[in-house]
Amino acid sequence: MNILSAQSRSASLYERAQQVMPGGCSRNTVLRIPHPLYVENGKGSYVTDIEGVTRIDFANNMASLIHGHAHPAVVDAVSAQLRKGTAFTLATEVEIKYAEHMCSRNAGFEKIRFVNSGTEAVMGCLKAARAYTSRPKIAKVEGAYHGLYDYAEISQTANPSNWGDAHKPSSVPVAHGTPESVLRDVVVIPFNQPKQALEILNQHNDELACVLLDLMPHRVGLAPASQEFVSAIYEWTRKNDALLICDEVITFRSNYGGAQKWYDVRPDLTAMGKMIGGGFPVGALAGRKDVMSVMNPLSGKVLFPHSGTFSANPITMTAGLVSMELFDERAVTNLNRLANIARTNIADAIQIAGIPACVTGGGSMFRIHMKTEAPTTYRDAYMTPTESKLIKILLDYLFENDIIMINTCSGTLSTVMTEKEIDMLTETLLAGFRKIKQLL
Repeated sequence: MNILSAQSRSASLYERAQQVMPGGCSRNTVLRIPHPLYVENGKGSYVTDIEGVTRIDFANNMASLIHGHAHPAVVDAVSAQLRKGTAFTLATEVEIKYAEHMCSRNAGFEKIRFVNSGTEAVMGCLKAARAYTSRPKIAKVEGAYHGLYDYAEISQTANPSNWGDAHKPSSVPVAHGTPESVLRDVVVIPFNQPKQALEILNQHNDELACVLLDLMPHRVGLAPASQEFVSAIYEWTRKNDALLICDEVITFRSNYGGAQKWYDVRPDLTAMGKMIGGGFPVGALAGRKDVMSVMNPLSGKVLFPHSGTFSANPITMTAGLVSMELFDERAVTNLNRLANIARTNIADAIQIAGIPACVTGGGSMFRIHMKTEAPTTYRDAYMTPTESKLIKILLDYLFENDIIMINTCSGTLSTVMTEKEIDMLTETLLAGFRKIKQLL
């Protein structure tokens, strides 16, 4: 068992960090009480901190490391490119190779552009949708996380005090100072409730540029959207000349061509990021060539001028291409099979421990809830204070016993993991569940 020490090297580093960064960091997800731990190195599915403690990494940098840490093929390819240069005001061949590969994975990817983050990819999709349709409003699911962009982040942290009527959710700001005009231009719909969602959309049918949809939204409970819900939204966009945008920043790992392949739909635009960068900052937007043409500066009048200093830099393109070539259909199938084993084992451990909990997920991801029934909407998934306390206890127990998870008690697998790591996770979770049982 590993106890964080007030006298540790990490504690000393955090004292320095607090002097120069708000909160002592540039990303809140690394914060822990009493201080973050700082990494020494990562290899495969394991991470070692500067105190010398090695842990199994089920967080994989928030789902971005599909092949774990320092995969030899990625390291070799990137090292070779580093010696050639890292960024140029000239085009690179590897960008074309990577674009060809990504478009080959999904027939709906007629054109693609690369950016530097999932947030930027979603933002680009929304701006492209507005440019293509000449409409101002977007619709999104209550509770769904889509990054930092004002319009995309609305209602991702809504709570019982401000979320309004379940049949007509309020547009709730995340950041203080969000303009009222943004709130008016974002229509919020409930997840997995097609009848209510369509009733809301119909009230704005001639104003909506798009519906933004995550097919398995993490913060809504990490449960796949129902076929009925996705089909209803898709058909609504067809009838009302709006676009369907799928945010696959997290879920693209779920299938060779993305989680959208679970459904009989073809989104007009898809936002991607995280794992397609091979461990480097990345984003991409892909879709119909006529929609993507709003970014084409050679089309006469460009409707959406788009560029970026580090977009499609050769380091990211090289790492991404190698990683995605390795993540072929066989690798996807094997990883999803391993995740199925994990979800089954976790459900068995919950039953053995006899606690009110459940596990959700799909593809190569899972999430544990301190609820008897698996949530299907954001309001179902919303944690009570008691549930939050129990999740924190479980996360701390896992961390102290050398397992790293995402702070919602979610896990993402990497291709370098085996049933050995799944067994270790299950055994530790069972012990953690039994500890929680004593508190109930």
